[in-house]
Formats: sequence, structure tokens, C-alpha cells
Amino acid sequence: MDKQRDFVLRTIEERGVKFVRLWFTDVVGTLKSVALAPAEVEGAFTEGLGFDGSAIEGLTRTFESDLLAHPDPTTFQILPWRGDVDPTARMFCDITTPDGEPAVADPRNVLKRTLEKAADRGFTFYTHPEIEFYLLKSSKFGENGPEPADSAGYFDNVPGGTAHDFRRRSVRMLEDLGISVEFSHHEAGPGQNEIDLRYADALTTADNIMTFRTVVKEVAIEQGVYATFMPKPLVGQPGSGMHTHLSLFEGDTNAFFEAGAQYQLSKIARRFIAGILHHAAEITAVTNQFVNSYKRLWGGDEAPSYVCWGHNNRSALVRVPLYKPGKGQSARIEYRGIDSATNPYLAFSLVLAAGLKGIEQEYELPAEAEDDVWALSDAERRALGFGALPASLEQAVQCMEDSELVAETLGEQVFNYVLANKQRDFREYRAQVTPFEWRTNLELL
Repeated sequence: MDKQRDFVLRTIEERGVKFVRLWFTDVVGTLKSVALAPAEVEGAFTEGLGFDGSAIEGLTRTFESDLLAHPDPTTFQILPWRGDVDPTARMFCDITTPDGEPAVADPRNVLKRTLEKAADRGFTFYTHPEIEFYLLKSSKFGENGPEPADSAGYFDNVPGGTAHDFRRRSVRMLEDLGISVEFSHHEAGPGQNEIDLRYADALTTADNIMTFRTVVKEVAIEQGVYATFMPKPLVGQPGSGMHTHLSLFEGDTNAFFEAGAQYQLSKIARRFIAGILHHAAEITAVTNQFVNSYKRLWGGDEAPSYVCWGHNNRSALVRVPLYKPGKGQSARIEYRGIDSATNPYLAFSLVLAAGLKGIEQEYELPAEAEDDVWALSDAERRALGFGALPASLEQAVQCMEDSELVAETLGEQVFNYVLANKQRDFREYRAQVTPFEWRTNLELL
């Protein structure tokens, strides 16, 4: 760590860095930033930077508000969009109390705690997110809602178009930040794009997602459009998900792979899937944390509404991708429930905790979904044992409220804050009188 700190301090001097931003998130997943002068960085390494935690959503209670932000030198990167004018760098932070204990409500620490539990069992958790978002002409909207930046569709190539230039610039900027990109393409909705990040350990991935969102927003501003990670910004168009590929490794060995097993899935992988399915409804208030998230989950367009798994079945909540012969190390599963607006630290914590519970308790994996689950009738789904995900944020919070797994994983403070925050969101949403009601009720009633 000392060598890494020395590298950071030397780079700041050699590159003429004028500001260093310290980044962390609140419980909802909003990125927080404080800029340090270069001369203050060494002190931040040794002592941390003090701030009022009670002013940050859910981070601490008022009577214990003093917290310290400790920059993680392994996350140091120079921000490419700042250019050569006042070069600026960033580091993610771990949050502690004044006596040096990790802050229980720091989302990054929640994930670290869960990863340590996995490590105690010999596992490293890897994730690979496919992040969807919309480019809009602006953040303003009229009677018909926001206006997408283009009218292209899935995999469309639009030479010289906004999306084409946008993705090229974004990918280059992400690579400059040390974030490897696997794919980028136009998605099915007008103005909708997807950029997939390469596999990394879950903590690195969560940090990368927070950086990714900032890069996408910055490039959009640069190109005169507006980027949104809202789960369902346009009526009648697909929502934006964050399908995430998951795997556990034991050292250099993929614990999900077993040659000769059905779909090459090991017993560990099958129990991990069973754990996710068993607890899926309980964790949905975090993986899909906004009222709008349920417009995506229940709006069709390949969003997973039902709790089931399938081999290469895109209508299932958990998909087992096609196995590539000779590539056992790439064995993985895909969780399709998470949307692009989640707090990745908390979402990855809960998905991992659910999977580990399945392994520990030796959950049995139910029969797979072989048909298009959306095409089945409710009676057929019931007969097959395919339950439904919560249909609203209110239902999701009710499922979470009784969950020992979520309470234990998040810790009491984060658990209580998320519950209160989401209950408030739904109360405010329910209190509205909407244009839909005016259109359908005003003259009729």
C-alpha cells in the first residue's frame, strides 16, 4: 500500500495534477465528491478527510455524524475529460468512524464485508455488467415525455450519428481510466445504448460502474445530449437493465464449472442459482430501487418478471449462457433482474449473499424454464412453480421488510434507511394525481 501511495504522490507531481477528487456514494448510490489540493493528499492518506456524515443520505445518524474518508490509492486515475487544463484525478474512498472502524453504512464497506464472507469460504466473486442507458435530446420533456437523441434500433449502425460518436468517445475515455470494455452497441429503444464492461472482481466492478456513469454523463454533455440511467424513461419502449454475469472462483479454478454435468454447471453453481431464486423477491427493493423500476420489470420487452432459471432462456430471471467447448473458465450465470439505476455495491452484496446462502443451506435448484415464460398463462406459470417478482416498489419493500438475509447483509443501519427511504418514495408517488387520471377520469366522472 505504501508503494501505491508513493506512486500516486509521484504521479500527481509529474503530471501536474491540480485537483484530486475523493469519491464515495450514499446509500441510494449517488456519487459524492470532494476536491483536494495536491498538497493535502498525503495527509488524507495518513489521517483521512473529516466530513459531516449526517449530511449524506443514510450514511450515519445525526448524533454520530463525524466520519473520515480514506482514499484508496489503488483506485487512482486521472480524469480524461478534464484535458490538460487543470488536470484532475480521482480516488474512491473507504469511510470510517473517528476511531478507525469501518462505517457500517458505507455501501463500499457493505460489499467488502460480503466479499470477506465469500473469501472465508474460499471464493472470489467476479461480475460482468451489461449497462443500458438512454441518450435524450435534453433533460426537458413535454406532454409526450423526453425526446430520444435518435430513432435507431438494436445493433443499428448510424455512421456519423450521435450514438456512434458517443460510444466511440465513451469507450476510449473508459479505457484511458483503466476500465476495459467488452462490447458497445445501439440497443432496441430509440436513443438506447449498451456498453458492457469486462469481467472483474465485484468491488472493482462496482467502482467501475460509478465511474462509468460519470463518464457517460460527461461525454453526453460534451456532445450536446443528455444521458439517463432511469429504468424506464420512455412509454412503450424497452427499459434499461444491467444484466450481470456472475461467477465464483476458488483460486484459479472456476467453481461454477464441472465437465460432464448438465450445462457444465457444478453443484456449487446450481445451489448458487437456487439461492438467488429463493431470495430474489427479498432483494428486489435494492436491485430495483425506484418506483420507475417496476415499469421496466413489468413493461415487457424482455424484462424478467418471473422467478425462474433457464439454459440460454432470455425470459428467465437467471440465464445460463451457452457453454463454449474448451472454455470452462468462462462458465457463469446471468442475473437479469438488476436495472441500471441500482447502487452496485448493495446490489452485488445481496446477490452474492443470496447465492452463498444457497450453497450453505444446500438449496435444491427447481426445474428449469424451457418455454418462453412471458407467453405462458398465469395458470401455467403457477403449475410450473414460477413465482412473480414484486409488481411495485411497495410490494418489494414489504418482501424486504421480513428478510433476515437482507437485514444481515446490509446491516441494521443501511437496512432501516433503505426501508424508510423507499417507503417515503412510494408514499410520495401514490399521493400524485397523474395525467393518466385526468385523461381517463376527469370528464367521465
